Amino acid sequence: MKKKLLSLFLILSVLTVPLTVSGCGMKSEKAKGKGTVYFLNFKPESAKVYEEIAKTYEKETGVKVKVQTAAANTYEQTLKSEIAKKNAPTIFQINGPIGYESWKKYCENLEDSKLYSYLSEKDLAIRDTDGKGVYGIPYVVEGYGIIYNEEITDKYFKLNNRNNDYSSMNDIKSFEALKKITEDMTAKKNQLGIEGVFASTSLNSGEDWRWQTHLLNVPLYYEFSKNDDYSDPTIAGLKSKEIDFRYAENYKNIFDLYTNNSLTKKTLLGSKSTDDSMAEFALGKVVMVQNGNWAWSQIKNVSGNKVKESKIKFLPIYTGIKGEENQGICIGTENYLAINKNASKEDKKASLDFLNWLFSSKKGKEYVNKKLDFITPFNTFSDDELPSDPLARETVRYMRDDSYKTIPWIFTSFPSETFKTEVGSSLLSYVQGDKTYEDVRKTIKNKWKSERSK
Repeated sequence: MKKKLLSLFLILSVLTVPLTVSGCGMKSEKAKGKGTVYFLNFKPESAKVYEEIAKTYEKETGVKVKVQTAAANTYEQTLKSEIAKKNAPTIFQINGPIGYESWKKYCENLEDSKLYSYLSEKDLAIRDTDGKGVYGIPYVVEGYGIIYNEEITDKYFKLNNRNNDYSSMNDIKSFEALKKITEDMTAKKNQLGIEGVFASTSLNSGEDWRWQTHLLNVPLYYEFSKNDDYSDPTIAGLKSKEIDFRYAENYKNIFDLYTNNSLTKKTLLGSKSTDDSMAEFALGKVVMVQNGNWAWSQIKNVSGNKVKESKIKFLPIYTGIKGEENQGICIGTENYLAINKNASKEDKKASLDFLNWLFSSKKGKEYVNKKLDFITPFNTFSDDELPSDPLARETVRYMRDDSYKTIPWIFTSFPSETFKTEVGSSLLSYVQGDKTYEDVRKTIKNKWKSERSK
């Protein structure tokens, strides 16, 4: 917000009274029994929308809302500066459990709030290491899994010479089932008009994040969820100096299935990018690809795209772990809202009222859906208030279906970027035949330990 030259009187007023988003001085509402809101926004791309939202809310309620947006890549620095001021932010954002550890002394317990009650998946909220209290509430979520082209799978299930009794993708609820149909599709790829079942497992440098981060998330989630010392598997991961990697074979199961049934030879995967694999899927050359809901914009914009919007679906990443029949896709976020516990009682109430309005009122939800373009985790949004793209709707479907247990993003607990880079490099050496899978397993275990010992 640009500064303006003010008279000495106005300067003294500003020092004691919050600003509206327009930058004009305002009278204190506290005397009237109303609190004020100061929202420190994380997303620069949403700044103008939030300022519009603040003006609309003030017009409707009379409550003053100040929005300040940190410049890109400066949020932590800005928050550190602002939180120390007398008129500190009443609403701020934390970057998952790691962010909570940094800012926990400022986070109000929101377990009894309406905002928390609106969450479709209560497990998405940030709790303390003892499992008590709710200190961060996600406001935008994303999901990833195995994306498939239902038009091709429908064609497969109509084949009379299938080697299984499955009738649709609704029957595929385990790694065993996924493996059976994948290998049978590979054998019948000419009948299906495809070049491979899975798109290329991109292992080019910097393009391997889907395997060394997103795919590894699944077996390590199951490992950390069995840690009796912590109720939150992400916290368990953060606190783990070493890992057993007890589901190493399950990780191998799905990775080998991808690479053994791809349209690209294993030895060539080091030259493949994410763009390559998404184009292969979009052009109908393959049936499946692992990626997230963000991939729809990329798929639909590929020249010659053949995938129909109504036929693009998500399948969970099955690996053969016991109980996976009820597993959903991986859903998470790195964006959580927190309320400043050191704010006045009136300001905390005003801040929660503002967030409740944004995520539950008709006008607020219009902003969220049509201008902020968020997939929200809140049950206050009806089907016609959700984003229109097919993978966003698939993500919401998995969130809302109580028969599925979605997999949270515990990769936020991974030790470092160096750890992930080493895992990706080891996977590339494995597919090229320079390393055994036992070497990969040792790399993952040893690199985790060495990075955590620093």
